[in-house]
Amino acid sequence: SSFDSEVLKADKPVMVDFWAPWCGPCRMMPPILDKVKKAFGDELSIIKIDVDQNQQAAAAYQVRSIPTLILFQNGKVLWQQAGVPQASQLESVIRQHIA
Repeated sequence: SSFDSEVLKADKPVMVDFWAPWCGPCRMMPPILDKVKKAFGDELSIIKIDVDQNQQAAAAYQVRSIPTLILFQNGKVLWQQAGVPQASQLESVIRQHIA
């Protein structure tokens, strides 16, 4: 699947945003993720996974509420959190894990 190639086989860290179009809080994530992407540039990939269309991936990582953010590197989960974080909080979490 594209999840495997984009996330699990990626060399650089990947932040995955598990979301759905009907989820209100999920709509708050794009500007936050844009800020994070600007902060890290090419050091970090950010992809969105629609849980309705990717139920296997959501189930595999026990995504029970959305939005859920998961930071992967070399196929491993480094960090996972449900809810809408502040961009600054997200940036510091990423820096701690990919340093």
